[in-house]
Amino acid sequence: MSTKPRVVKDYDKLDDNVKEIIKLNYPFGFEDNLISFTNTEGHKVSALPFETDDRYYLVRMTVSQAQSIIEDDEDYDEEGNLTEEAREEYADKYDDDVETDDATEEEDDDAPVDEGSDEDDKPE
Repeated sequence: MSTKPRVVKDYDKLDDNVKEIIKLNYPFGFEDNLISFTNTEGHKVSALPFETDDRYYLVRMTVSQAQSIIEDDEDYDEEGNLTEEAREEYADKYDDDVETDDATEEEDDDAPVDEGSDEDDKPE
């Protein structure tokens, strides 16, 4: 298992750069890629897994939220696919470098969780 810090966060709290890289990694939408896990409080949670060079994200969202995010995002077309323009823009912007500027990302109540910690949600 990875030794990277885990960050469990809501999509709307993510840095815009992280959102753009997630779009590049999930150009056909999010809902088919959601995983489920039980958090430390025993609640079943669904999330979109996403990994950068230095962090492992679990982006909390339900299937309906995943659908709504894609429907409301102008970077996706009517079929829920990332538009060619957005794909080219983000590919050029990140130039195959999926590392984000996480050092400037403000941590909130969903701080990174190390493997040995039970501060936050972890996959089963």
